[in-house]
This record gives sequence, C-alpha cells and structure tokens, in this order.
Amino acid sequence: MSFQWLKRYVPRGLYGRAILILALPVVVLQLVVSVVFIQRHFEGVTEQLTGQTAQSLNAVMAQPEDSALATRLDLVPVTVDRAEVPQSDQRRWYDFSGRVVVRTLHEEVPGILRVILPTDTAATIFVADPEGEAIRRFDFHRDRLSAPNPHQLLVNMAVFGGLMTFIAYLYLRNQLRPITQLAQAAEAFGRGRHVPYSAAGAVEVRAAGNAFLDMRARIERQIEQRTLMLSGISHDLRTPLTRMKLGLSMLDDADREPLEQDVEDMRRMVDSFLDFVRGNAEAGQPEEVDVAEFLRAVVEDARRGGRTVEIGEIEGMGRATMRPMAIRRALENLIGNAVRYGTRCEVSVRLSERSLRFRVEDDGPGIAPEARDEALRPFVRLDVARNQDRGTGVGLGLAIAADIARAHGGVLRLGDSPRLGGLQADIVIAR
Repeated sequence: MSFQWLKRYVPRGLYGRAILILALPVVVLQLVVSVVFIQRHFEGVTEQLTGQTAQSLNAVMAQPEDSALATRLDLVPVTVDRAEVPQSDQRRWYDFSGRVVVRTLHEEVPGILRVILPTDTAATIFVADPEGEAIRRFDFHRDRLSAPNPHQLLVNMAVFGGLMTFIAYLYLRNQLRPITQLAQAAEAFGRGRHVPYSAAGAVEVRAAGNAFLDMRARIERQIEQRTLMLSGISHDLRTPLTRMKLGLSMLDDADREPLEQDVEDMRRMVDSFLDFVRGNAEAGQPEEVDVAEFLRAVVEDARRGGRTVEIGEIEGMGRATMRPMAIRRALENLIGNAVRYGTRCEVSVRLSERSLRFRVEDDGPGIAPEARDEALRPFVRLDVARNQDRGTGVGLGLAIAADIARAHGGVLRLGDSPRLGGLQADIVIAR
C-alpha cells in the first residue's frame, strides 16, 4: 500500500517534522487514555453512585408515608401535578456522565418519568408511585449520581500535556539547532560563501560537524595550493613568451606578423587555462549589487571593447547578493561567445523573490540539444555547431561560466533563443 499522498500533508522543515513526531503521540495517547478512563472509571463510578441512589429512591417510593426514612436518606419528595413534568429528559450535550445517569435510573427505578440534569450541582427526578395516582419530585445534589467535575480530567490532561510538549520542544530545539547550523554552513559553502561554524550538539551531530570542517579546510587548502602553483606557472610561461615577442620585433614585418599572432594566441590560451583553473579564487567576497546597474555596466564595458551588445528586458528591480567579479567574468565569456559566432547579442536580467537570472542570446548557429551537456565540459570544441573557424578559443568559455554559476549555488542552462534564433544561455542563481 502506497502512502505517497501523505507527503503533501507532512511538514517539509526539520522543526515542523520534529514537532509532528513529538505532538502526535502525545495527542493520540491523551485521546486513548481519556476514552478508556471515561469508559472504565467515570462510567463505572457513575453507575455505582446512581445505583445506590436508585435503591434509596425505591425505598422512599415503597414507603411514601415514612417521612423519617426520607429525611434520613435526604430524599424528601414533593408531590406535583402531571403538568409540571417536562416532556423529555434534559442534560447538557457535553455531559457524558449524565448519559450514564439517565440510562441507569430508567433501568433501576420503576415508575421514573423524567431525569433533569441542568448543572453539575443539581439533579431533579420525577417518579410516579406504583398506583400512578401521584407524581413525586426529588431534588438533590448531583454528587449523589456521578463523580464531581468529571471534565477536570480532560482539562488537566490538556494543560499538562501542552506544558510537557512545550518543555520537550525547548529541549528538542536545542538538539536541532546544531543540525540547522550545519546545514546552513554547508549550503553557504556550496554557494561559495564562508560562514563561521563550530561543531556542537550530540555526539553524532558533532562528528558530522567536525567532518564538514575538515572537508571545508581541505578543499580551501587545495584551492589555495592550486592558486599558488598556477601563479608560478603563469610567471614561468609569460616570461618566455615575452622574450619571444621581443625577439620577433627584430625581424622583418613580413616574417614577424604571423609569428606575433601565434605568440598572442598562445598568450590568450594560457590566460584561458589560468582563468578556468583559478575559478573563484580571485572573485572577491559576496556583496549586494543592484542587478540593473550591474548589467548596464557589463554591457557598457563590452561595447567599449568593440562588441555589438544590446540590453534586453530588465524584469524586477532590486539588489541581490553575489560575487560581482565572478559573475562579470561569466557574462563576459558568454557575450564573447555570442559575438564570436553571431552578429547580434542581447543580454537581459530577471530578479524575483526566489531567483536571479541573467540571459545572453545571439543569432548564431546555436548548439544542438544532444551536444549541450558536452559543451559545458572543459576543453570541448564543437567545431560543427559553433563554427570554430571564426575564433581561437580553447573550449573553456562555457565551462568557466558553468563553474561560476555552480559556485553561486546556481546553474548554467543552454537552449534555443526564441527571439534571435541562436543560442540562449541562462545563469540562474537561487536567492
């Protein structure tokens, strides 16, 4: 039997599920205990008390002229007319013990006409004598028929059950807080942010926290070592390239220009490799940025670089948290690819409560759907789809943009541009 339909009614958060696990057994236990106690205790006690009172009523009705007996039993009858007898028994709808009282009196008192239970303190009974010539009314305290204040059990259970649930919630919150802090630290690290965190809580949670801290330190140490290594490689590679360029400057123009172009291509390739491996090491700290102004600045810089870029739709105004240098690098790579393989490029942005999306569209040949996943991998060049003869790239532009999007907790999506007919690249970041 499948219980998938229950998922829509179950809280999604850890606190909500913990409260459900804590409160549901308490409520069910209270209901079961209440039903059992009321049926076994209150009903039994009420039947015993009502039975004793019924015996006293039968004794008084058997000897109506014996006033001493009625006084001793505190059941002094009052003779009334039949018109004063109510049409039916009366009790409050929530008086559960009153239901037992009415049933028991009708079973054990011959000639009883009506049972009136207006409050928790008063009871009135109308009984006809065996000959049916007189009707007598008995007024006495309700305590002779049932246990006093039967609702106090439910009140006490509700009050103390709620109090214990609240105390348990306070304790449970302290146990869940380290798990929540660990989840927040892991989520922030996945988005490229470093938040302070120290392992706390139960032994298992503390072990998981220490493992996360070791993993984070190891990853940061590897990134730092990789950056230092690449800095040295960058210096070692650029120095011979500079010497080659100086040596070529002494040659004739006819021989020098092709070789200088080759050296320049090598320099760009080295820069591309370093940008990809360096990742977000030099991307700076996250900060709040006005997305509209940021987009305009990126497009304006691209135009100054001689690229034909237009600003598309700007949906939503406001600020978002991101690494502006990294996002700028990703957008510049996408814009560079767009103007390299197409004649038009359009950049737009949409800011909503839950996400931030940058979109770059072009009118180039695009990328086939079956090749888009492959295009996001490093060093992949789609010769047919993207007309590599028009550029000297090394297949890292989309890989760098995808890596930056993942560092922000987002994704780079490729598709077909419905407006320009070429490639549509979306950087989507969750807020």
